[in-house]
Amino acid sequence: MSQTKRPPENPGRFRTECADFDAARREAMISLPDVARWEIPSDGDRQTYTVVVRDAAGAPIYTATLTFTGLRLSEAAG
Repeated sequence: MSQTKRPPENPGRFRTECADFDAARREAMISLPDVARWEIPSDGDRQTYTVVVRDAAGAPIYTATLTFTGLRLSEAAG
């Protein structure tokens, strides 16, 4: 089971507590497309989103990255 919190010391980021590494890895995989779905339309054609999973001591143990690149192919597209 996971629980998502917005840490008061860093209000722009979320913290999710997970039962184990596999649950944390899965949560990272699920959250990246959700973040991108809301951010891509408002933020341009070249973006990279990264999730860093940390252990209880704060050390990074896993990272996942999603890259979006959009390219207009013709001026006739409007």
